[in-house]
Amino acid sequence: MSMFATKSIDRIRAEAAENQHGLKRVLSATDLTTLGIGAIIGTGIFVLTGQAAAAHAGPAIVLSMVLAGFASALAGLCYAEFASTVPISGSAYTYGYATLGEFVAWIIGWDLILEYALGAATVAVGWSGYVVSFLHDIGITFPAALSSAPGTIITLADGSTTSAVFNLPAVLIAVAVTALLVVGIQESARVNAVIVVVKVAVVLLVIGAGAMYLDTANWSPFIPENSGQFGVFGWSGVVRGAGVIFFAFIGFDAVSTAAQEAKNPQRDMPIGILGSLVVCTLLYVAVSGVMVGLVPYTQLGVAAPMAVAIDAARVKSAGSALAPLIAVLPMLVKLGAIAGLSSVMVVMMLGQPRVFLSMANDGLLPAWARKIHPKYRTPHVTTILTGVVVSLAAGFTPINILGELVSIGTLLAFVIVSVGILMLRIKRPDIERPFRVPAVFVVAPLSALVSFGLMAGLPWHTWERLIIWMVLGVVVYFAYGYRHSHLRRDNEAA
Repeated sequence: MSMFATKSIDRIRAEAAENQHGLKRVLSATDLTTLGIGAIIGTGIFVLTGQAAAAHAGPAIVLSMVLAGFASALAGLCYAEFASTVPISGSAYTYGYATLGEFVAWIIGWDLILEYALGAATVAVGWSGYVVSFLHDIGITFPAALSSAPGTIITLADGSTTSAVFNLPAVLIAVAVTALLVVGIQESARVNAVIVVVKVAVVLLVIGAGAMYLDTANWSPFIPENSGQFGVFGWSGVVRGAGVIFFAFIGFDAVSTAAQEAKNPQRDMPIGILGSLVVCTLLYVAVSGVMVGLVPYTQLGVAAPMAVAIDAARVKSAGSALAPLIAVLPMLVKLGAIAGLSSVMVVMMLGQPRVFLSMANDGLLPAWARKIHPKYRTPHVTTILTGVVVSLAAGFTPINILGELVSIGTLLAFVIVSVGILMLRIKRPDIERPFRVPAVFVVAPLSALVSFGLMAGLPWHTWERLIIWMVLGVVVYFAYGYRHSHLRRDNEAA
């Protein structure tokens, strides 16, 4: 059937080579690595680490971090091979088209909206919360009714309550990031690089200052005895903790959407994807070890666990030369979180328009979705469309609904990419692969199984929303994409 026809790697490469007048190739391996770090380091390192330690792993959260990083690396290796073999924007959509057929590619492209657009919306809501908190710390009270999704009941300082209208800060940051991305990929990458330096510096400062006041007694027992329930401490707790914090690693795959803007994608894409994963895993392991060394892990099950750990360091440092520095760390952490979430939004909202662009180039979306700005050489129409979607979702949707949809959408993409790597190795063993997944017939199936296993652990209502979203996508495909597919048209003509 034509809906399952695959698009040859040779054709995809030829189309990428014709891109001289399209997207600008300006990104280096360093730019791509900082994009990956910018996408990965967000709420995970500031929130999920402490909560997973308190509820599941205890001090062994360090092992959970290593395990989660390993699971992410499995998918990262698959993405790296695809990105070097098929150096074109579109990420998992393009990879699915080359290996599993047009219909599966459409499903992935439709699914990636959940990851990138709704992912950016989720981060915008988190950004709003940190900004409102930071403003409060410096004596500025932001209107509560304009800082949450409609209907959210907010308790005011005097004990009274009010109902939120919409989340204004989340809308404003979405508009600002959209404007930045329209202006240019190189400018966006530079802003992201500066933000990454700021937030990594904050994380390193926390690690360095916190390490001076560790209490090794807090690391014992390193793996608390299991409570009798799976996932509550013991080795099963280490595994469950890895599942919880796995989502702190999501974002590296967005690097692959910038393949057509990389100077040397065959070499630089694997460096960007795997390099960002290595850096973030090392930072995550170090910061989690410091946090559970500063305070008993039972105290970290709060909304801001890093703040709890820093406060303990502040108390222990009283009278020392480091006391003034540690006293301002809580404020720096909030600034680091705001910066971190900003860069995550930049990368997420950079990825979505490029997926739309690839789908439009294949005829599966209208021609206006493939327009490139004559001056800035960016996909400005789809960038603005993405900004509108992100703004509406961030302003009017609760963060828990957004977060669960992002998780299941991302994991589905990981499963399909892992299967696609196997299919391509079997169907086209001869093709040039600048980067090859080692032990591919072990790594790729393991990656698919790990990702699907994490999907299976998500609540049923999240699956319901995914199914409804996918049914809607199938309707759109047959109403427009199938009838306008360039590949189908060319095959019928042949």
